[in-house]
Amino acid sequence: MRLKKHLEERIASCNDILLAREGDGYFSLTEEEKLAYRIYPEQVFGNDHPLLLEIGCGKGAWAIGTALKRPHCNIFAVEKLSNVIVVACEQAQQLRLPNLRFLNVRAENLDRYLPPRSVAEIHLNFSCPFPKKTYANRRLTSKNYLAIYRKLLAEGGIVRLKTDNRDFFEWSMDSLQQHGFALTDVCRDLPERDDDTVTEYEAKFRAQGMAIYAFTAKLNEEE
Repeated sequence: MRLKKHLEERIASCNDILLAREGDGYFSLTEEEKLAYRIYPEQVFGNDHPLLLEIGCGKGAWAIGTALKRPHCNIFAVEKLSNVIVVACEQAQQLRLPNLRFLNVRAENLDRYLPPRSVAEIHLNFSCPFPKKTYANRRLTSKNYLAIYRKLLAEGGIVRLKTDNRDFFEWSMDSLQQHGFALTDVCRDLPERDDDTVTEYEAKFRAQGMAIYAFTAKLNEEE
């Protein structure tokens, strides 16, 4: 992807809603120093509304749409690519949404930025399926990521997945069930709903007549 013009200046102008940006210097910090980067949702938003976490927000369609439709929820939208998240931040800035903020960080480091048991819902919308078996550990539903979600989810918290890739869908269901999650609302051809917010990818795939796969996963209480 070609770098956008004036990217650094544009990123800097979004510092009111871009709460964290993971530079190379972050990895040289001690674990104690990294605690200074921890983000507490109640301090950011000034309330204790449920926190929704979207991992891989792209250009922000789902995060922005959901912030508008669910004003009594707070949202952290995560995207590791600065070149992409800047578009989402700029659009959100124009709308002045009080319940939406962004993190330009890697998903594998989220438990260093967010406190334990702080997230009500984790949303994985059309995540990269990494179809090659040798890349399976990069999938956002692989064992290492699920361990992070377990740390972040509050009691009764859920993981919600939507994808167009059937193999990734089936693999993800197996992965979550093997690592302490119970599945509900499993759907292999998700119907459109007026109250649902779609990503750019979902709109594109639906226009092509492709099936959308979805499920919700909840931590087993006895785990």
